[in-house]
Amino acid sequence: MDEKDVLSELLKPLRLTDTYYSKWLAGGVWGVAGQEDSHAVLHYMVRSECFITCDGEESVRLHEGDLALFPHGTAHTFSAAPGVTTTQLHQVLPARTAGSSHVVRVGDARPDTEILCASLHFDSTTEPALYRALPRVIVLRAHMLGDEPLLLRTLQSLPAEITRTAPGARMVSLRAFEMVLVLSLRTAMERLAADSPALRALRHPGISRALTAMYASYATPWTVETLSREAGMSRSAFSQVFRELVGEPPARHLMVRRLQEARRLLADASVPLREIHQLVGYQSHVGYHLAFRKEFGITPGEFRTLRTG
Repeated sequence: MDEKDVLSELLKPLRLTDTYYSKWLAGGVWGVAGQEDSHAVLHYMVRSECFITCDGEESVRLHEGDLALFPHGTAHTFSAAPGVTTTQLHQVLPARTAGSSHVVRVGDARPDTEILCASLHFDSTTEPALYRALPRVIVLRAHMLGDEPLLLRTLQSLPAEITRTAPGARMVSLRAFEMVLVLSLRTAMERLAADSPALRALRHPGISRALTAMYASYATPWTVETLSREAGMSRSAFSQVFRELVGEPPARHLMVRRLQEARRLLADASVPLREIHQLVGYQSHVGYHLAFRKEFGITPGEFRTLRTG
């Protein structure tokens, strides 16, 4: 089937560049408070259970076999029980260098809990606008993972794989975590859409077609009218539903998609600076220049200098 789908187009530019992962062994009373991370974070409950808590939200209990994904690296605690005294993550793990891994032991008793944790690094310039609208935390229960054999088997294989030192082991782990990220988002889109407007947007028949068009064919001279036709909706209904689910008007979402692609091209010194506006769908170099500066606070030329030196 060669028909494009919205999740593939959404995640196509989002490639992991590195990971940091750790195996946590915990027992008794314990709690760890993580800071805001600039990367996606996941916790997979290999054995026993724990609680995760984000500021201002109720604690969520993770059972054995559950997976918690923080798409934006939102600050949170994970602990043996809600409300226990926590230790700051940087005190437990002062150095978390990309590409490295650690085994961490916490608690005041013999370990009976095992958690696989990972920080998934990707280039923020490739982060799709709709990705930023995903929930702070996505929890996939063990029974959901049981219906996704590729995701489940990958997760179950990771604790052993990340300890290997065979040739290519680092790249294998990187691509395995990348697969976990994509499969987790696909499962969330199919099973948890009711919990998130952004996930509902990916499932909505009309809005998903419009999003696919924007992400796959961003250089096309789309208008709200042509996008509404792509979605099979009236212009007014399309604009209203798009704003409700995506969180911004279609025209702005398309602009951000184009500028995101512009940043990717600007990071490649082989692409001529004067051609980029046309490559991303701008007819006017001046319009592109003004939009870029307004969105990011610097000009395209300044951005290239920062990225390429």
